[in-house]
Amino acid sequence: MSLPLKELIKIGIRQLQDAGIGDYERDAKELYCFLDKLDSVGLMMHWQDVLQDNQCEAYFKLIERRAAGEPLQYITGTQEFMGFSFNVNPSVLIPRQDTETMVEDAVELLTKGTLRGEEYAKASDFKEVLDLCCGSGAIGVSIAKLCGKVKVTCSDISEEAVKTAKQNGLDNGCKSVKFEKSDLFDAFCGKLSKKKFDFIISNPPYIEREVIPTLQREVKDHEPIMALDGGMDGLDFYRRIAEDAPAHLHKNGVLMLEIGYNQNEAVTSLLEETEKFCNIMCLKDLAGKDRIVIAKLKGKK
Repeated sequence: MSLPLKELIKIGIRQLQDAGIGDYERDAKELYCFLDKLDSVGLMMHWQDVLQDNQCEAYFKLIERRAAGEPLQYITGTQEFMGFSFNVNPSVLIPRQDTETMVEDAVELLTKGTLRGEEYAKASDFKEVLDLCCGSGAIGVSIAKLCGKVKVTCSDISEEAVKTAKQNGLDNGCKSVKFEKSDLFDAFCGKLSKKKFDFIISNPPYIEREVIPTLQREVKDHEPIMALDGGMDGLDFYRRIAEDAPAHLHKNGVLMLEIGYNQNEAVTSLLEETEKFCNIMCLKDLAGKDRIVIAKLKGKK
């Protein structure tokens, strides 16, 4: 049957609301915009249009996917991050606003040598950056876009994630970014020496394994478990990074990690126990929760 667009959207809103989708009105409208390649202004301009059966059916198929819990970003295939558009799919986590906070701090450090206005390092020391556990490449590609003088490498254990990140680099005009398939630092361990960086940034898997089944269905049923599962206590990857990162940092190099809201003390302790880091700090996100741990490798260049 044919329906006016405004009625079609109303039905979509109601179906998503009944399915327990939080942003049901926004998602219903965005799905139609995606289907018909419209922006919000274009949607309003076509508000009175009468749609044919095939258009309605195509829209309701998208609504069914969203109602079943599939994330909007996987349906549309894109997510905005730091003002840039990134391709996303079920092989990578959907970039989140909390991580934008870390990238903003990283950009300030790399360009000014300060952290939230306080001196932390020399910006001129930062030449090579590693985005470890890069997923979609949102962190590394954003840094490459915003910090033109640094050389960025993105790495991930997932081959599909690396493919996605590489495409995002190309789509965002970052042809100089390098991409490596690697289980943490494995790809950077040569026979004679280890590749070193001035700045390593990472948003590793950090969810406690038993917590994963309690997460929103959009997350636990659709996002890649290997990018979420941090082991029984959520600290497996931090242990490995704390142990191995010093060998891949130039002296005075900086390590920046995204953490869970309750992991500050544990991650800080792991870095302290190595006795190789100093200037260890925790930074909060926009909600006032612990979100970032940063540390500097001891020594002078």
